[in-house]
Amino acid sequence: MADLTLEIDGARTLVEGVMAAIRHRIAARTLTPGARLPSIRALAKSMRVSKSTVVEAYDRLAAEGTIRSRPGSGFYAAGQLAPLSLAEIGPRLDREVDPLWVSRQSLEAGDEMLKPGCGWLPASWMPQAALRRALRNAARADDAALADYGTPLGLPPLRQLLARRMADHGIEVSPDQIMLTDSGTQAIDLLCRFLLEPGDAVLVDDPCYFNFHALLRAHQAKVVGVPYTPSGPDIELFAQALAEHRPRLYITNSGIHNPTGAILSPVTAHRLLKLADQAELTIVEDDIFADFEHTPAPRLAAFDGLQRVVQIGSLSKTLSASVRCGFIAAPRDWIDGLADLKIATTFGGGRLSSELVLALLKDGSYRKHVEQLRARLSRAMAETAGRLKAMGIVPWIDQPAGMFLWCRLPDGIDAADVARHALADNVVLAPGNAFSLSHTAGRFMRFNVAQCGDERIYRVLEKAIAASRRKLG
Repeated sequence: MADLTLEIDGARTLVEGVMAAIRHRIAARTLTPGARLPSIRALAKSMRVSKSTVVEAYDRLAAEGTIRSRPGSGFYAAGQLAPLSLAEIGPRLDREVDPLWVSRQSLEAGDEMLKPGCGWLPASWMPQAALRRALRNAARADDAALADYGTPLGLPPLRQLLARRMADHGIEVSPDQIMLTDSGTQAIDLLCRFLLEPGDAVLVDDPCYFNFHALLRAHQAKVVGVPYTPSGPDIELFAQALAEHRPRLYITNSGIHNPTGAILSPVTAHRLLKLADQAELTIVEDDIFADFEHTPAPRLAAFDGLQRVVQIGSLSKTLSASVRCGFIAAPRDWIDGLADLKIATTFGGGRLSSELVLALLKDGSYRKHVEQLRARLSRAMAETAGRLKAMGIVPWIDQPAGMFLWCRLPDGIDAADVARHALADNVVLAPGNAFSLSHTAGRFMRFNVAQCGDERIYRVLEKAIAASRRKLG
């Protein structure tokens, strides 16, 4: 093998320099697949580094699959992975706009992509300093916290804290009625497993969070949409759906609604619960956006006392989407069955994530962070609404809460067509029919105001709308 030389720039350690030199030789084919690398002693001498540096470099390269270790023989260059094609890396413009369209595009987007259609805050809006402080503290936790499974219900102190937080919304719940999950999505999945049989009817709002559609289809449920109004579901049509389909569940956001930003009115809430009681309907109330509210909206779980209403939530929107932690608050006699399902599907819970969330919620900085977040979202809401109105894109309701603007595009413009044009220019939008079971939201689009600060978004949007108009002739 040709001699390796070591060039270290200011950003590299010696170990990283050795690794880079070997990777370069493999990429240049001067070190071919299957070729034997120098011994640790020989490479250390050749590159003028310590043997421990070479040992660590070889260990890391073996861990990433660049080289292979053969006990008693040494280290050998591995074969190269097949290169990714540009078609695999780039956005898929031919995908159908279905319930997973926005999720796929947003989650797969690289750093160069702008994501005004995604459902989360920019990483820079999250409490980074508090997260790092909690991680440092977690590193000093006892062995069990770092390495053991969590208990089926989850960390008791966090469940106690969540019970106190729910009391702020008028929901009286005992910690033993709360079970922690890995996310809000897992909470809904467990409830579907617990409550549904294939073919059962489930009511959802139209429009609603698109992942409700995807989850329910995965459980082979019959999904029935009920038109949503600025004060909640259309009660007359809700009653008709109950009589016609005899649904097992209704899944909704009663705080800040996704995608519309609307808030359930007390009158609609009372009428809804009366109908649910008559029809023996269970309601799953997704309260994931609770901390975005300036003034708490009515909660179905508060009016009902967790009899027919189950509440779920998570902290992914205000703390971190990387630290996975959600919860279910349910009737007491459901908890054992839900815990059994959790064990069957995921075994133990994520104890380390729970410890991190507990530390972050107990930190006095979280309340301040949320207050600043609400103010920042209000400013972004006003600015984004103004920019969109100037383009003829009109919000469905004035001054919605949270981070979403549900908007009507100009006459004749199809949101899915606009979204495909924008995707070609590295902008991910959220067309309305991804949220609508009846596909009656073709002129609507959801905008995340926290992700709309870049001027390029509006230029691409104008270009995409113009291209859509040209198709109309």
